[in-house]
Amino acid sequence: MPLHSSARTLKKPLRLDDEVRFLRSWIDKPLHMGAVMPSGKALARTMAQYVDNDTTGPVIELGPGTGAITSALVAHGVDQKRLVLVEFNPTFCALLRERYPQATIVQGDAYALRDTLWDVLKEPASAVVSGLPLVTKPMLTRLKLIRDAFTAMSPNAPFVQFTYSVAPPIPKSLPGVSTEASERIWMNLPPARVWVYRKR
Repeated sequence: MPLHSSARTLKKPLRLDDEVRFLRSWIDKPLHMGAVMPSGKALARTMAQYVDNDTTGPVIELGPGTGAITSALVAHGVDQKRLVLVEFNPTFCALLRERYPQATIVQGDAYALRDTLWDVLKEPASAVVSGLPLVTKPMLTRLKLIRDAFTAMSPNAPFVQFTYSVAPPIPKSLPGVSTEASERIWMNLPPARVWVYRKR
């Protein structure tokens, strides 16, 4: 059998395993999960493209799950050593440690970001990439999260968030914050959009 065929065969069960893990976690705690299935490749690539590889600070990922977006960040050129992955689910944390042994895995609550990262970050972050289910949370919780993220980041660093909702997960009219959005990503199921917020 040709090498590329066997490689393709090996990849399929991994994706299926991740989908089963996600589905089980969603059934157990639906409001803790950003999605029923891992993010699609087109969505993950779109999120990763907003991270500037010319910067050197940590790249924080909130709610990485099984690592679909993490994988896109690495493919985009982000060194694993720069990754700080904040995941609440202990099963996913164990999986992330296996898949990204050079990354910093933090088991904790991303919605309490200051407490979760207070002894982890040694310098301001270059980006925060979030797969959290923001639209399931009250607006005050969302605003606290982005405020804490901005505190942890360098000036003008991006806070990158995807949503399935038509409305932005965080209002576009925040004082002192610039906002941009990707086109709707129809290749993802369900279709999603990426929102990027920067503190001016």
